[in-house]
Amino acid sequence: MAFSSSSESPIHVVILPFMAKGHTIPLLHLTHLFFLRRSNIAVTIFTTHANSQFIRQSLHDTKALIIELTFPQNFHPEIPQGVESVDKLPSQSLLVPFCKGTKNLQPEFDTILQSLRPNVSCLISDVFFPWSMEIAAKLNIPRLDFDGASNFAMVFYDILMTQEFPVDSDDELFSVIPSLPDIKLTKNDIEPEFSHPQPGEHTDFYTEVVMAMSKSKGIIRNSFYELEPEFVDYWNKEKSPKAWNIGPLCLLATKVVCSEEKPMCIQWLDEKLEKGESVLYVAFGSLAEMTMEQLREIAIGLENSGEHFLWVLRLPEPSTGDEFMSEFEERVKGRGLLVKNQWVDQVAILSHESVNGFMSHCGWNSVLESICESVPLLGFPITADQNLNARMVEEYFKIGVKVVTRNGSVRGFFSSKCIENKVKELMDIEGEKGKEMRKNVNKLNEKARNAMVEGGSSWRTLNLLIDEVICNKN
Repeated sequence: MAFSSSSESPIHVVILPFMAKGHTIPLLHLTHLFFLRRSNIAVTIFTTHANSQFIRQSLHDTKALIIELTFPQNFHPEIPQGVESVDKLPSQSLLVPFCKGTKNLQPEFDTILQSLRPNVSCLISDVFFPWSMEIAAKLNIPRLDFDGASNFAMVFYDILMTQEFPVDSDDELFSVIPSLPDIKLTKNDIEPEFSHPQPGEHTDFYTEVVMAMSKSKGIIRNSFYELEPEFVDYWNKEKSPKAWNIGPLCLLATKVVCSEEKPMCIQWLDEKLEKGESVLYVAFGSLAEMTMEQLREIAIGLENSGEHFLWVLRLPEPSTGDEFMSEFEERVKGRGLLVKNQWVDQVAILSHESVNGFMSHCGWNSVLESICESVPLLGFPITADQNLNARMVEEYFKIGVKVVTRNGSVRGFFSSKCIENKVKELMDIEGEKGKEMRKNVNKLNEKARNAMVEGGSSWRTLNLLIDEVICNKN
């Protein structure tokens, strides 16, 4: 690798993103940020062939070096050959076997890493690659974990993994730490592998992740101090390694500008804006798995709400030709637009002036993107940390509402009536609660942007991270 001369020693950062767009995209934004902030930096990204094109397109305007590793084949009987990202898995129940299978990348990765020039200054690895800790230790270079969750979620997961639940019922509310904001949770807000842990593959893998994290030189979090200060302070006082909050990285995203480049959904939003029609954006991420029964309830709720909506949905195979959805699409034609099984530029959609609400699974990236575009949220959590994020959105940030089942549980089957009512509540722009949510999200939007500009909290934190960990100047 060639490197231009500089009065300072060159910095060489290696980034190993996990094979899921929600994990990869923030690290691509971070790559852009490195080049914006330091002239004497080299960045190498490791990926696999099937994931390479997306990364190359995202970084085409940078000098990042992209190296393809050979993805292992036939390492699990239920994972088809050629599947190199989690969104292509037949079922998300195969996530942990997929993660464990990536260890087969280690020999090639280790060999190439040792041959890179200039010498590697730091390895930034997704938390789902605990095996990357071995080569970092061997080369005596700092390893930083990239953790795509909030400080709030990680604080509670850490605490709840080391203490007994204070309640027996799965839906009984409880408080966790008296010294932290009183956000009450239920067992159903936590994924079963944590709320009801059992010996086996899942527990073993997450134990590996935690052990590797404990040996790392720090954790990079896509958040900013002003968003969740009590939880940042708690983590950095009570836990280790240190969390470095350098986001929201989505503010580095490039939005669609030229009309000839606009995709169909943006053109549709333009038409709604011209007519003065407010739109609800509906999307549950690229990994969400829902039954057709639940999708139908969502459809009925959206239809009965009377609101205009843009719904980006992933239909379960082989249901792309489902008769109900086809009839639904025809009934809401003009008022609702369905984008099926396609990747969209979510930031471009959320930034559109016609979009005034976001019905979301509450993945952390989506929460941040919504804040950065001042769009209140309707939480429809599905898995992972999403229930915790939905609690945060409604009770701590106060920038949205969330669905509940008929019996008040946060987990289960959500009826069309609940969805209809929550959509109306979110989209009532002139209502008291609607005004409060929009006021709060506007305040957080301003804090997010201030954190990223020169002198802001995330700006300062990244400088310290580069100096103290990557360059080892302390």
